[in-house]
Amino acid sequence: MIRVLVVDDEELVRSGLRMILEAAGGIAVVGEARDGDEAVTAAARLRPEVVLMDVRMPGTDGLTAAARILAGEGAPKVVMLTTFDLDEYVHEALRLGAVGFLLKDTPPRELAAAVRTVAAGQAMLSPTVTRRLISAFVDRAPSRADRARKQLALLTGREEDVIRCLARGLSNAEIGRELHLTEATVKAHVSRVLAKLGLTNRVQAAILVHDADLS
Repeated sequence: MIRVLVVDDEELVRSGLRMILEAAGGIAVVGEARDGDEAVTAAARLRPEVVLMDVRMPGTDGLTAAARILAGEGAPKVVMLTTFDLDEYVHEALRLGAVGFLLKDTPPRELAAAVRTVAAGQAMLSPTVTRRLISAFVDRAPSRADRARKQLALLTGREEDVIRCLARGLSNAEIGRELHLTEATVKAHVSRVLAKLGLTNRVQAAILVHDADLS
């Protein structure tokens, strides 16, 4: 069973997410929280594998709570919940290490599939949605772009090819087909790229490429 903590200030939203996830099978909602402070406490006590975190809540917001949760040892995967009027808070959460985001009107089947995806250690980086989010809210200030390019200069040519593909939202299999590599080789390249750059997931790698304006 995948253990999930649901965080949202609206009880109706929390109840709806619980019903959808538990009806899907293989997922247990082990707790709910109404704000960021409750989320941090619940995450430490319940040790969920995945936290679904609303962005905007009264008191301690989702971004602050996500930062505190992700800073802990053995942190769960954090996925931000948002409406379609996306803002810079979601982008900042991805920088902090959140593995993606879900719109609150995500169809039930996709919601459960997304939880399984992140629980398996994969970031939710889709070409059609998450890439648009990153592109819309990356601050390409000269200083940030320069820092990003210096980081990327650590990579070999092949590693740069791989990270550019990551920024387009391609899976390991798709990257392999495009670069004529086996999926195992792509997986090894991705691991080395993340380690070299001091990143925790593919979403952060994609943001770095966009920061450098290389995508």
